[in-house]
Amino acid sequence: MSRTLFLTALVALVAGFGGAALWSLSGLGDAQVRSYLVAHPEILPEMAEAYERQQSAKRLADVGDDVERAFPGAVLGNPQGKVTLVEFTDYGCTYCRASLPHVQQLIAANPELKVVVREWPIFEGSDEAARMALAAARQGKFEAFHNAMFAQGPPNPARVEAAARSAGLDLAAARAYAVSPEVDVEIAQNRGLAQQLGFTGTPSWVVGGQTLVGAIGPEGLQKAIDEAMSGKDG
Repeated sequence: MSRTLFLTALVALVAGFGGAALWSLSGLGDAQVRSYLVAHPEILPEMAEAYERQQSAKRLADVGDDVERAFPGAVLGNPQGKVTLVEFTDYGCTYCRASLPHVQQLIAANPELKVVVREWPIFEGSDEAARMALAAARQGKFEAFHNAMFAQGPPNPARVEAAARSAGLDLAAARAYAVSPEVDVEIAQNRGLAQQLGFTGTPSWVVGGQTLVGAIGPEGLQKAIDEAMSGKDG
């Protein structure tokens, strides 16, 4: 982006988010805008946050309801909950493993929370685990496998099988379904959704018109859930 375009974007953000008194900046030249921003650097974080929210909302609008439409059975919490938290996850991701108790904490604290889990295997060895998770969802045992797989540690064939046995899966049926076209389509769709939303890693989250990336922690996720809940109540 050229310097002039960058400053123009800053002016637009100032005008949009910095209060009515700042509308006059839109008529200033580059040097005057730069001088104002240098003199008032405290507004820049607010502008950057507002801009990111704006872009996030646009990306979410582009994907529509697809991101919240769960693969049958791949849901935690209240399947009928009025607020949906979407998690893009990978069983080989250390931060996803660290986020598991945070999600469980949020489910316990929010009876109206539905958690849609999108399997997005991006780490080496994760594809088999993601496929088995979707097979577990088909058998109505997604949560048991999900928890057991994270407890096993980084996925490999032996650990995937151990998690599947721990969850009580019909292993023959699960193995067959894990390589089915339905599972291929789901994983490809999740990859495409992540790309459209600008995600570059796991965990990544969607809730209440916001996208969040990384191990946000329970406080940050709860704040987003509260905002989403407020919007539903309103």
